[in-house]
Amino acid sequence: MQNPRKEMVAQLHSFCALGDTTKLSALLSHSSSLINETAENGWSALMYAARNGHFDAVKLLLEKGCDKTLVNKSRQTALDIAKFWGHKHIVDLLTNTKGGTKPFFLEDTKEEYENYFNSSFLDRKSDKRTDVNWLKSKQTHASSVYIIFSNLSPLVSLIGAKDSAQEPEIKLCRLQHEDVKEYLSKPDENSLIFLGVDKQVNNPSSTEAEKTRTEDNDGLVAWFALNVLNASADPFARKYEGCYFLQPPMPALLQLTSTEAGILAQARSVLAWHSRYIFCPTCGSKTVLEDGGYKRTCLKAGCPSLKGIHNTSYPRVDPVVIMLIVHPDGNHCLLGRKKVFPPGMFSCLAGFIEPGETIEDAVRREVEEESGVRVGHVQYVSCQPWPMPSSLMIGCLGVAVSTDITVDKIEIEDARWFTREQVVDAMIKGNHQTLFVPPRQAIAYQLIKYWIGMHSNL
Repeated sequence: MQNPRKEMVAQLHSFCALGDTTKLSALLSHSSSLINETAENGWSALMYAARNGHFDAVKLLLEKGCDKTLVNKSRQTALDIAKFWGHKHIVDLLTNTKGGTKPFFLEDTKEEYENYFNSSFLDRKSDKRTDVNWLKSKQTHASSVYIIFSNLSPLVSLIGAKDSAQEPEIKLCRLQHEDVKEYLSKPDENSLIFLGVDKQVNNPSSTEAEKTRTEDNDGLVAWFALNVLNASADPFARKYEGCYFLQPPMPALLQLTSTEAGILAQARSVLAWHSRYIFCPTCGSKTVLEDGGYKRTCLKAGCPSLKGIHNTSYPRVDPVVIMLIVHPDGNHCLLGRKKVFPPGMFSCLAGFIEPGETIEDAVRREVEEESGVRVGHVQYVSCQPWPMPSSLMIGCLGVAVSTDITVDKIEIEDARWFTREQVVDAMIKGNHQTLFVPPRQAIAYQLIKYWIGMHSNL
């Protein structure tokens, strides 16, 4: 009759070789002393799990305190075995169980990515914001450009001949002082901000009128943005054919040309701040707009906000982490969906960074809260201003150190691991039977695309 302990060791090794973490966990909960027992060839449970690339089994054994330094009769450790069989995700786990080592499938170098809403041909000229006389002269100057919003929806126009073979472009409608002077006469009702100046007079997005109206003054073409409550497009349509207020914000704002998306993001974010911070957050008194629209000053003498620099006085930016979580094998990614998503749509997980929290910790916390998956290594990829109303989407890749999913059902309704092939089918081949992802203008799309393009052999 076989020794009962040897029989249990054989079961232990079999569970590890098969990657059966349920039975493995149950066995170890009753007989944890078996964890480092070896077979006749000197192989331990960790070696069997490493040989077959079972990440969750290896992780469970490490959490239970198995000995990584054991060697078999061929003088191989579990790490040697994982390296020999090419299980690089197991190598990562065995060399650093805390998840701090850079995984094998992340590149050493990367270029800076420019997402939608990032691009702008304006120089913000922040040094001019406190120059009251300069701003006043530019507001009435013939070369100055105004873009107007009605309740934060921008006035746009269709550019392109109707009989042209090309699709018409949706561009910001560029107004002059004469078009908006009625609104400018009511500063208490309408918010005006200075956006900046053309980086160069002959930028490709300037109109012919803008290129020729810079002979006098300092030669700088100034841009302003104006938000009006419940404005009508009719007065402007009589002068600028085909103009209208673009709404609702999403997904309508994604129709703008990429060269103007950055200007829209800047203008809408600051104007949204003004619409929400009419009163001082410190004492509740009325505030007045200053510094070309980049500061609100409390009118109450003695208010603490008047001393020092306070974020209550300046436009706020809300940092948000958005992350593509990669499976330890490098060949699956974690995507989730909210109830408001169209059927079949999955995207990257995301969440606000909390006070006193790093980007990396926010990624790990948000992913675990929403999906139950724990994350080790975190790598920044790129960012995107998101003017709904004033977020900065900080795009990251994270590498999971656990793979079981438990959806919270509050933030998201579903989360799944998708193979690289499934994602490629959805993004590149247009096969949406399994899933479809956000549009290319969203940073979520760019993060997924970045991961797909990292290694062609994954």
